[in-house]
Amino acid sequence: MKPEASEERANNFLRMIRRSRRGRLKIYLGYGAGVGKTYQMLQEGHRLKSLGVDVVIGLVEPHGREETSALVEGLEIVPRMRQEYRGHILEEMDLNAILGRAPEVALIDELAHTNVPGGQNAKRYQDVQDILNAGIHVITTLNVQHLESLYDTVQRSIHVNVRERLPDTIVGEADEIVNVDLTPEDLQQRLRDGKIYPHDRIDTALANFFQTSNLEKLRELTLRELAAQIDVKIRERSEEGVYSSPDQVMVCLSSRGPNSEMLLRYASRLAGRFNRNWYAVYVQTPPEEPTMIDAHTQRILSGTLTLAKQLGAMVFTYKGEDIEETILRFAEEYRVGHIVIGSPTKIPFWKRWMGKKSVVEGLIARSRGITIVVLDTRTKDVPGAEPDTVFLKDARPILLGSNRIRFTDLLTSRRIIIWDNPVEKEVVLKALVEVAATDCGDCSFQEIWHAVSEREKEGSTFLNEGVALPHARLDGLPAPVITMGLTHNGLLDVVTARPIEIVFLILSPSHPPDMQINVLAAVSRAAQDRELLKGLAQTKNSEEAMAIVREWGQDRQISTGRMRRALLHKAITKYRDSQE
Repeated sequence: MKPEASEERANNFLRMIRRSRRGRLKIYLGYGAGVGKTYQMLQEGHRLKSLGVDVVIGLVEPHGREETSALVEGLEIVPRMRQEYRGHILEEMDLNAILGRAPEVALIDELAHTNVPGGQNAKRYQDVQDILNAGIHVITTLNVQHLESLYDTVQRSIHVNVRERLPDTIVGEADEIVNVDLTPEDLQQRLRDGKIYPHDRIDTALANFFQTSNLEKLRELTLRELAAQIDVKIRERSEEGVYSSPDQVMVCLSSRGPNSEMLLRYASRLAGRFNRNWYAVYVQTPPEEPTMIDAHTQRILSGTLTLAKQLGAMVFTYKGEDIEETILRFAEEYRVGHIVIGSPTKIPFWKRWMGKKSVVEGLIARSRGITIVVLDTRTKDVPGAEPDTVFLKDARPILLGSNRIRFTDLLTSRRIIIWDNPVEKEVVLKALVEVAATDCGDCSFQEIWHAVSEREKEGSTFLNEGVALPHARLDGLPAPVITMGLTHNGLLDVVTARPIEIVFLILSPSHPPDMQINVLAAVSRAAQDRELLKGLAQTKNSEEAMAIVREWGQDRQISTGRMRRALLHKAITKYRDSQE
């Protein structure tokens, strides 16, 4: 890279952090070890230090590379933390030491790293989130194959199972992404020169991961990912005030369906390409009631729904005997334009002779104007990165749009209720409905309670790992209404993997149809913000809770509408006007 280009990038990030009230995130993205991610991160660290910025190394992994190790010299290093694990002493990044040191910028290598069990966080990206939430800016590195949604693609393309992965939303929240590129031939030469691995590993690496075909595929994935991120930023800047289009994405899950993870990863990337909300929907038939299925199946289903939430989906469970009718009813209500579903189960000849059809065939026959995407999920060992697809006639074109409804505009301290002791689900819902009824125009308590109760009968919305999103549409409602319940010690009669701590009651007008989608998406983003939820869990009264929500909302406005992590403690800038 030319020195002037490197200097300009450092200056860009410097200007960005000087404007910031919260920690900013910059990612050096590459397609493999040795392309120069850590090297460029350290170069930028030196550049920022020369401009008077307080920079420290939170953690860097030189891997014995002399050029990289040389760049560590001259930068302050926060000592690592030593932990014992299974009889071995391991070194990890010391999160508390970095927070205590409170630098302006921390250099942290290998964002997807898995921490030693027993620490504060399971993954390094969670440590980075805590550092950013403290107002410290972070520059980090990542290889593209560690993105969760690319797991199946990488497995199919280069036959590697990537164990350490992180949600795509982490990259989506980055303020700046820099592609560190190198031709496969140059990267292989660096390997032969001993600049990546020790000499005894070179031949094995060239024969396996570092084959030209593998590197070319990974390089292409990196360029595509970078292009997708740039496209999203352009859309968000140009779509101020535009409602989302009806073409949302929905993935259909089954308790016993193979490769549900593949379906979720594909739907995540499809929604990302279209800049759409997306939903993971599990239709619970009578034979699949919790009391009817075995513990192993329940664990698989719970893990699938957890992954869906990590990938950014809104998760719903619906009860119904007719799976196709339930799916299509959901698609109509939530303005779904693309349905992603796995391979149909093989139906015996005698059942076909009697007119039995698969769910996929039923959807194609009964739906209108929806694109059905069918992934080949039959073989687990070689999953397809790009699916065979079945497109319905009258499929709608993709329309650009975005969600601009702000969650903070729909909540007041009067609409927040806090329970310090364990409480029953019905008590919470009725209390939230009673508060909402005072702001719902001509809609009475009975009308609202009936609508919410009927929606809960279809399928509980108390599933989202500590957060519940009960909601309903109402005729005659002049504007959306949100009430929030904080249950600091959980619900007595709701059993979930993680106790329900926050309940958002969402009421939307019946028209326009997109209104509920936009409000749900806005609340869902808030419900997925780790630091916001942590702050709300510690509040003692509704005024304090509303203050935290407002501060979170102000931070989102500063970040031009992108989903940003909450800033619950105001960052203290150390710059003076003379440094501008």
